Amino acid sequence: MVTAPIIWLTALAVVHVERVVSNFRSTSNNWQDYIPLLRLPFLSRQNKQATEYRQRRDRYLTTFLNMLKERIANGTDKPCITGNILKDPEETLNDAEVKSICLTMVSAGIDTVPGNMIMGLGYLASPQGQEIQKKAYEEIMTVYPNDGEAWEKCLVEEKVPYITALTKEILRFWTVIPICLPRTSIKDIKYNDAVIPAGSTFFMNAWAADYDETHFKDPTKFIPERYLDHQEGSGTPHYGYGAGTRMCVGSHLANREIYTAFLRMITAFEFVPAKDPQDWPVLNALDCNSIPTALTTEPKPFKVGFRIRDKASLERWIRASDLRTKDL
Repeated sequence: MVTAPIIWLTALAVVHVERVVSNFRSTSNNWQDYIPLLRLPFLSRQNKQATEYRQRRDRYLTTFLNMLKERIANGTDKPCITGNILKDPEETLNDAEVKSICLTMVSAGIDTVPGNMIMGLGYLASPQGQEIQKKAYEEIMTVYPNDGEAWEKCLVEEKVPYITALTKEILRFWTVIPICLPRTSIKDIKYNDAVIPAGSTFFMNAWAADYDETHFKDPTKFIPERYLDHQEGSGTPHYGYGAGTRMCVGSHLANREIYTAFLRMITAFEFVPAKDPQDWPVLNALDCNSIPTALTTEPKPFKVGFRIRDKASLERWIRASDLRTKDL
C-alpha cells in the first residue's frame, strides 16, 4: 500500500517538474524557438535540463500507468478515463499514446488554475475585496440556507450566479497565460492592405484582450457584477482559456474547480488581510508574477488570514468528506 507521506512527496515532485516544463514553454524567453542555431547542444544549456525533466516526467507517468494496470488486473481499480481506455477491447492505443492521455490527466491546469485561485484569494482577502467577499457569502446563504447544504451541493450543481460571476472575473482579471501559446496559419490572411502568408506564427495577447476597454467597462477594476444581468464580454466572456476552436479543452472542468473551491472556502472562512501590509499581495495582474518571462503566472508570495465561520460545522463537513472519499 502507498502511504500518505509518499503520495504527498510524489505530488510535490510532479508539481515541481510540471512547473519547470511549463517554463520551458515560455513564449518570450526561449530564443531557440525562434533562432534554430541556438538549438545546437554546445550552445544551449536548456537542452540538457529539458532532457532531464522529460526523463523525470516519463518515470512518474510510467509508475502511475503501471499502478493502474496492476489495480485493473487485481480488480481494485476505481473508474477513470485512462482505465476505461485500457479496458476497452476495441482500443488500439500503444503505451506512448496512453501515457500522453495520462499526462493530460496529471498536468492539465496544474500551472494555471492554482494561479487563478491564489490571486483570487489574495484579492478577496484584501481591503478592496471585503465587500465582494461579504456579498458572495450572502448570495451563497440565500441559495443554501441549511447547514452543510452549500458544502455538499456545490459538487454536483452550480446554482449561485454570483459565484459563477466571481469565477469569470477571476479568470479575466488574473489572465494567468498573458501571451497564449503560438498558432500557425494554414492559409493566406488578408488584413487591411496586407497579406499574412500561410505558415505564419501568431501569438494572442490574452492579457490585452481581457483589459480591452472596448470590450469591458473599467477593465482595471475587479467587478464580478459585470457578468450578472447585462453581461459584458458577450460571446467570449474572457480570454483566460484562449479563444476559438483551439482554446483550452479543459475549460469546463477548470470553471467547476474554481467555482467549487471558492464556494466552499467562502462558506467556511472569512478572509482578512495580513497584519503587516508588507505581506499583502500585489494586485496588478502583471506585476504579481514572480517570473515575468514564464508562460504562466507564478504569484509572488503573500499572506492572508483565515477566520473560521463555524468551527464545529466545518469539522463535521470535513469528516463527512473524508468518509466519502476514504476508498479513493
